Amino acid sequence: MRDTESRSISRTSIPTGEFLASLGLPPGERWTAQESPARFPDGAHFRIEIPSVEGPRCLEAVLAEAERLAVPVTRISQGTGIDLLTDAEIRAMARDAAGAGVELSLYARPCAAWGTSAMARTPGGAGLGAAAHGQDQVAAALGEIRRAAELGIRSVLIADLGVLAVFGEARAAGLLPDEMQAKLSVMLPVANPAAARVVAGLGADTINLPTDLTAAQAAAIRAAVSVPVDMYIEAPDNLGGFMRYHQLAELIAAAAPLYAKFGLRNAPDVYPSGSHLEDTAVALSRERVRRARLGLDLLARSGVAPVCSTPGAKGLAIPVL
Repeated sequence: MRDTESRSISRTSIPTGEFLASLGLPPGERWTAQESPARFPDGAHFRIEIPSVEGPRCLEAVLAEAERLAVPVTRISQGTGIDLLTDAEIRAMARDAAGAGVELSLYARPCAAWGTSAMARTPGGAGLGAAAHGQDQVAAALGEIRRAAELGIRSVLIADLGVLAVFGEARAAGLLPDEMQAKLSVMLPVANPAAARVVAGLGADTINLPTDLTAAQAAAIRAAVSVPVDMYIEAPDNLGGFMRYHQLAELIAAAAPLYAKFGLRNAPDVYPSGSHLEDTAVALSRERVRRARLGLDLLARSGVAPVCSTPGAKGLAIPVL
């Protein structure tokens, strides 16, 4: 009896930090000046992503502005959804992105907030908004992912754990190309190292961190997973409206390999976008590239010189024509 009691006391007396370390998780958050040693396959510390590029005209505008301002955009993402693009529009976007050597990630919907969910429309249930609301929506999202793959897309944006899980299974089973990548949406909150490990295990190829994480919190997540992370350097108002340009160097050092995303504060929400909002969406797309240029200029003035990927870099999920 005493031996049993002794063993029980011994197990329960293990410090929490030691237990977490035994799981391969950091015991807490402690930012130091030590840089993350991880890199993208091309050796770069960071890459530039322009989000909310909502159709062929927006994509054309981003590519033209990136060339004009010498911004090495390597990933472009869309948020309205695969299902609200025609086959011809997807082919056009895939063609232009492939020609520029840029990854194109399209959003896998439907979701609760755009469906019939009452809970998603309440203050307490807002977190349900991006989730697939029932199995029909999971099936619909997977169907749209398969459609995008058939049209040459090799990266999809996912905001639901169930959709991510079936994506991973579909890729393993050969229903999706081996090179197909799952980019997590910021709407699927991954705010700690344990959660990051779970989604990476389900098949996430990049993880979009909450917009308000500190460098120390990002570093703790980096210590737990090897996949790249995305962080908004400027976030839309509905995601906090944070402008973190002066933290860019610190965030890159803490969380490399990192996709630096440039959204827009004080801008209209155009989701779901379409031809009725196209002129506004194009103007917003151009300004996001300008914001990226401002970030790169500030980084250059800071005296640090992390390496930024260029179009065509190894590991990008560039469309296949």
